[in-house]
Amino acid sequence: MQTEINIPPIMTFFECKSILKVGKNTLFGLLHSGHLNGFMIGNRWRITRDALIEYINNA
Repeated sequence: MQTEINIPPIMTFFECKSILKVGKNTLFGLLHSGHLNGFMIGNRWRITRDALIEYINNA
């Protein structure tokens, strides 16, 4: 099990997908719907540790 200490402060799309153990379409859906907050650098998603923890706590 991952702990907050093992989660990087800013994750790539694929790191977040791996931590949540969801498929890419599910993660895209969470990001596009606003259920999980993320931001884009160029055309690449980034998700902060705080946003991921907030999503998990509210899920």
